[in-house]
Amino acid sequence: MFNVFEPTVALGVREYRVGGDVTEKVDYVVTEEPLEIRVVHWDSGRLVTSRVAVTMRTPGYDFELAVGFLHSEGVVRSTRDVASVYYCTDPNEPQRFNIVNVQLDPNVTFDAESLSRRVFTSSACGVCGAASLEYVQKLCAIRPVGDFVIRREVIASLPSKLRGAQRFFTRTGGLHASGLIDVDGSILYVREDVGRHNAMDKLVGRLLLEGRLPASNKIVLVSGRAGFELVQKAVLAGIPMLAAVGAPSSLAVELAEKYGVTLVGFLRDNKFNVYSSPERII
Repeated sequence: MFNVFEPTVALGVREYRVGGDVTEKVDYVVTEEPLEIRVVHWDSGRLVTSRVAVTMRTPGYDFELAVGFLHSEGVVRSTRDVASVYYCTDPNEPQRFNIVNVQLDPNVTFDAESLSRRVFTSSACGVCGAASLEYVQKLCAIRPVGDFVIRREVIASLPSKLRGAQRFFTRTGGLHASGLIDVDGSILYVREDVGRHNAMDKLVGRLLLEGRLPASNKIVLVSGRAGFELVQKAVLAGIPMLAAVGAPSSLAVELAEKYGVTLVGFLRDNKFNVYSSPERII
């Protein structure tokens, strides 16, 4: 249903070795294509379609990506807010499978101008830290629920589990991943994408469409660094613990501290740093 394109492309390349041979081989690269996200909403008694964002993504799970993105922007909060999700079927539109329409429930209020302005600001030049934190607080007044403790050995085992669950990373070496993990260390869902934010949006979108938000007492593991936006998406999804293979940013730590999220960084080689709420780790 969601996977229309192959996430990888096979290419013929030449492999050069210093002091060795030049050989012909097949290499797989990540597919990267634009996805336009549109919101179909009611305005003065009629349905209106608004173009809200374009993101470069790896095709696959596009509906989840669109819904997850709109969740992070505060447009939809639960599955009740989404009437339907579908690809553009207008025969006059090029690349119809690169356009996703998210139709909102008639009871959802949508401000297209405000969303477009916010998306442009954050993607083009960024916003200040104070404004970013204030925006999250406006959308999320409740701290994620994390009534659990987890052994350090379980945390240290997560990167290898995530890597084993990534279907296409071994083939390409070019995909980020976000994995939802239970407190016993078992992986529940994994989503991959050329963009780290897209991988998280796909994961959150899946949870929203299944009616599983907030994701209390769950852990999310990301394959790269833990920037502010990834922590923001975790907070809005009600996820109380985020672990990253790479480094966090200062604003990510500040947001995690504010919402009681356990933030783990540099999770590799059987060691890791804990930047906030260490009480969940024994």
